[in-house]
Amino acid sequence: MDFNVKRFAADAGTFLSRAVQFTEEKLGQAEKTELDAHLENLLTRAECTKHWTERILKQTEVLLQPNPNVRIEEFFYEKLDKKAPTRMNNHELLGQAMIDSGNEFGPGTAYGNALVKCGETEKEIGGAEREFIQSSAINFLTPFRNFLEGDFKTILKERKLLQNKRLDLDAAKTKLKKAKMAEARAAPLSTTPPPGDVGYAANVCYLVNFLHVKWLKMWAEEVMKAEQDLKMTQSEFDRQAEITRLLLEGVSSTHAHHLRCLNDFVEAQTTYYAQCYQYMVDLQKQLGSFPSTFSSNNNQASMMGGASVSVPTLPVSSSLPGAGGRSSSGFSELLSSGGSRKARVLYDYDAAGSSELSLLADEVITVSSVPGMDSDWLIGERGNQKGKVPITYLELLN
Repeated sequence: MDFNVKRFAADAGTFLSRAVQFTEEKLGQAEKTELDAHLENLLTRAECTKHWTERILKQTEVLLQPNPNVRIEEFFYEKLDKKAPTRMNNHELLGQAMIDSGNEFGPGTAYGNALVKCGETEKEIGGAEREFIQSSAINFLTPFRNFLEGDFKTILKERKLLQNKRLDLDAAKTKLKKAKMAEARAAPLSTTPPPGDVGYAANVCYLVNFLHVKWLKMWAEEVMKAEQDLKMTQSEFDRQAEITRLLLEGVSSTHAHHLRCLNDFVEAQTTYYAQCYQYMVDLQKQLGSFPSTFSSNNNQASMMGGASVSVPTLPVSSSLPGAGGRSSSGFSELLSSGGSRKARVLYDYDAAGSSELSLLADEVITVSSVPGMDSDWLIGERGNQKGKVPITYLELLN
């Protein structure tokens, strides 16, 4: 390997010069070239962007994976460029436990069937969560990491180079200042021999003047060299300042890109929560008839203080979006008018007694109101069959 002694000496000299300049600045013994206000503002903005990007990235990772041990494990797999093992998330684990217990109790029983349906829904939510995490990682976390590990590292590199160029510039200014001061001190040293003196004293004077001329010439050369160095370092500093400025102005485009990523993240969240909501609404519809089925199939009722306590049903609220678009005003008009209307059944209902009418999802029946009847019930007719039906299971048709 070639070793360039001159290059090494030059680099060592430059490093020493920067170290001396930096130390003297810290001690207040040397002047410091200040960056222009615009460049300082850009640097502050870049630091602020880096700080909050790190904070948002960290908190998003905590949101997507609350378990710190799993996050650390995934981090090591990523650094080793290996695929992390696939594991079930909490919703999927709960869903599998419900399905297994439902199968154990018997899917033919009301409770077992309900557990299986709940478990299937939990696993669907787990799948939606997995898709949400994957989408967020690709469209939100990855661009933020790329900025911190790519663009901002480039900014830091160029900023450090700008700092070195500034130290070189200020060191050149200090060197020129010292050279001019030495030249000024050397100027008054010239001597004149006594008139008519050609002896030893005259020779000494001539020698002193000769050396003084050499001294002045040397300092003049030092001043000229220092001026050339200052001109060169000023040019390099200006060039590096322009490069740094252009990179820092690119942070604005980074903000615009991160804004698009934020929109993608919000869209992914919207899709995820909408899916979860729809899954739970559908599950609630399926579970609506389970309590009455359990009561009628097993002929069981809870006894408390000698009074029979019926198990409450779980109707879907008519105010929930996606619950078939039922209109409470339509039912109010039907109850007040005492007429009849066609209605579509939203989901299955098993009659709890002989006075009620069992329903099948999506069938169309005729409903009417009877004076003095509970406002939560109507009379339903299907051919020759007739009985009470719950309003929450129906959707009036035009």
